Amino acid sequence: MRHTTFRFALEPTPAQAVLLARHAGASRFAYNQCLRLVADALAASRADPQAMVPWSGFDLINAFNTWKKSELAGRVFIVAPDGDITKQATGLGWRGEVSAQVFEEAAVDLGRGLAAYAQAKADSRKGRPVGFPRRKKKGRCRDSFRLRNKQGRRGSFSVRIGDGHPRSVTLPRIGTIRVHDDTRALRRLLRPAVQIDPDTGQPVLAPRAKVLFATVSRRGDRWYVSLNIEAPDLRSDRHHPRRPEGDHGGWVGLDRGLAMLAVAATADGTEVGRFYAPKPLARRIPRLRRRCRALSRTHPHSRNRAKVARRVSKEHARIADTRRNFLHEVSSQLVKTHDRLCLEHLTAANLIRNRHLARAIGDAGWAELARQLAYSRPGTAGRL
Repeated sequence: MRHTTFRFALEPTPAQAVLLARHAGASRFAYNQCLRLVADALAASRADPQAMVPWSGFDLINAFNTWKKSELAGRVFIVAPDGDITKQATGLGWRGEVSAQVFEEAAVDLGRGLAAYAQAKADSRKGRPVGFPRRKKKGRCRDSFRLRNKQGRRGSFSVRIGDGHPRSVTLPRIGTIRVHDDTRALRRLLRPAVQIDPDTGQPVLAPRAKVLFATVSRRGDRWYVSLNIEAPDLRSDRHHPRRPEGDHGGWVGLDRGLAMLAVAATADGTEVGRFYAPKPLARRIPRLRRRCRALSRTHPHSRNRAKVARRVSKEHARIADTRRNFLHEVSSQLVKTHDRLCLEHLTAANLIRNRHLARAIGDAGWAELARQLAYSRPGTAGRL
């Protein structure tokens, strides 16, 4: 089995767009509240070393569930006719308006951040150092939330594709949302087929793939859903034939550049591919500058500023989508036509510190190309 992701652009109604934004805000609120619980527990542990600090995702889920029903999350005062005042704990009043999975997945995300921080502090984590998690601020962080595909008592799943309409996605507590792209490829994977049960050896009717998670995020002024799929391995006839252990041929070197994004050549110097960089940022930077200047002329916290900010974010999203689409085309073509790739070793994080080349290197997307080649054909890519 393999894990892959399908990403679709959503076309929600105005009411559904408000509901999506409400779920994203609830995820941000749960993350910040869990972080506050951790900070309070750390402060209490300094005075009392026996105090428990919620650190893992499971502990954070339990801590948040306890808090959201307590008096600290919400309370009301009831005045009796005789003047007596009683206090009643109501908990988080709006917690029933969103799916409870949003709170749980936000706690899991914080647990992963705390685990990465602990590993970096113990010097047992590769890569650059990771600091203590910080609060998420509205307007600064990306609006997103994640939902698990839970199976109900009747056997139906909470996340469904093509339910009622071929181009639609059904999410819990949100309903059926139309999508912009065609979902035929995913619906074919989810269609039941005859398979052999590994336990009994008998043929059974079961779907070939399964949806694990649905992550909804907003980029610019559009909402997207990314579906994490557990799918069967690709067909063997689509794979490159394996070479013998003693065969060291078939390698194709990839040289990355700025004017020319990548040049592929064999060991004897024969050029087999040349890809010109589209430079989406350089092409659209005049429009981006005009919109940024318009943003600087607006008053802080005004409606006009929010409107122009959405235009700027939309322009950034268009530039990123153009770059990502081109890199997917390049990586897909290289992986399908060559069985062994050797990529030039370039540390983009260090090279981007050069102020004369930082914009051009970021516009080329060197690191993203290397990442896509690595996950497209694991085990067949090397570095020089």
